Amino acid sequence: MMYDKFGRAHTDTSELTHMLYQNPELDLGRFFVDDPEEYNSHVRRLFLDIDKLKKYEDMGSELTIEQFDQSMQGQWLMPDQYAELDIAQWALDQCKSDVELQRVGQELLLYHERDAFNLLRYMKYMIDTFRANGIVWGLGRGSSVASYILYLMGVHKIDSIYYDLPIEEFLK
Repeated sequence: MMYDKFGRAHTDTSELTHMLYQNPELDLGRFFVDDPEEYNSHVRRLFLDIDKLKKYEDMGSELTIEQFDQSMQGQWLMPDQYAELDIAQWALDQCKSDVELQRVGQELLLYHERDAFNLLRYMKYMIDTFRANGIVWGLGRGSSVASYILYLMGVHKIDSIYYDLPIEEFLK
């Protein structure tokens, strides 16, 4: 396995085949390979409902980490039901009082200003996946506990309204 300067792992089909023999449950859709076309053509020809391999593309030496990060913002790997989720409406629907509605509205504006709705969608997907698979995660730590929306999702167990934690602590 090789890693580029952006931390992306890529391999060749021979090494990937070896890894697959060691772990038949390996999710091949997560890997970038130098030449995926032979594998992908067999998947298409056999009408298999499995992920195809993604081709590794060298991003070039001139691209900075910041430019790479910006280019990746639109490529969240999550199911369509989460990618298309109206996360603002979901968050508002969780509110049980005017105080909660005010706080969620304030947070949504701040998340929107930072173009972070996909982050919220991904967090919802991640927590739902944890719950569905019995995966234990922490109670909350650091500045994330200042977000009431993350509390509503179950990312943490700290009610930021109850403890009067300002959202600005999280979104500095």
